Amino acid sequence: MNTLLTRRTALAAIASVIATRSALATPEQAKEWLAAQAKGTPTEGKITLKAPEIAENGNAVPITVSVESEMTEKSYVKAIYIAADGNPNPPVATYEFTPLAGKAEVQLRVRLAQTEKLIVVAEMNDGTLYTASREIKVTIGGCGG
Repeated sequence: MNTLLTRRTALAAIASVIATRSALATPEQAKEWLAAQAKGTPTEGKITLKAPEIAENGNAVPITVSVESEMTEKSYVKAIYIAADGNPNPPVATYEFTPLAGKAEVQLRVRLAQTEKLIVVAEMNDGTLYTASREIKVTIGGCGG
C-alpha cells in the first residue's frame, strides 16, 4: 500500500512541476523585465532584427540583431537585451559591448513556446534606448511542447 501511495505522490509532484513550467509569461512581464534592465523609454530606430516570419519548429529559431553605432569611445552600444513575450521566462539573452567590439551584432537561436513577439532593446553608452520587435509564428512548439 505504501508503494502505491508513494507512486501517487510522485506523480502528483511531477504533474505539478510540469503544470508550473508550462505557464507562459505575459507581454507585460516581458516589458517589466526589459524596463528593469534599461531605465528610460526606448524609441524605434537603429536596430535591425532579422528573424523568420514563420518558424516551422520553435526549438531553434535563428535571429540576428544588429545596432547602428560608431562603436567608438564617444558613442557605442553598451548592451542588447532580448525578451520573448510568450515564453515561460521572458528573458532570452543579454549581451554587453565595449567599443573594442567594433560592431554591435549578435546571432543566436532562440527557443519559442508559441507564436509570440521578440522584443529587443539596445542601450547606448549615453543611456539612450532603442527598440525593435517582431512577431514570429511558431507552428511546432519549442518551450511549451
